[in-house]
Amino acid sequence: IDVRTPNEYAQGHLANALSIDIYANDFKSRVSKLDKTKPVFVYCKAGSRSGSAVDIMEDLGFKEIYDLKGGIISWQQAKKPIVKKSGEASL
Repeated sequence: IDVRTPNEYAQGHLANALSIDIYANDFKSRVSKLDKTKPVFVYCKAGSRSGSAVDIMEDLGFKEIYDLKGGIISWQQAKKPIVKKSGEASL
């Protein structure tokens, strides 16, 4: 789950990431519809928002949550691929 804004998501995101903006009024509602028994991977730009999202998701009953430390910034610094809005992966 990419918890950044839709604009940030459009600039590049991890493959197959679901965009759910943590600042959106319906964040809890949208996240609560996900399967709480399946592992969930959460990230943001640098790690702060995803940490907040993890806290919310734990309160909602999610069992297995992984937070990308350092966010998408650290992902890109490690030369891992991201997907642009066009659907093409880039480094």
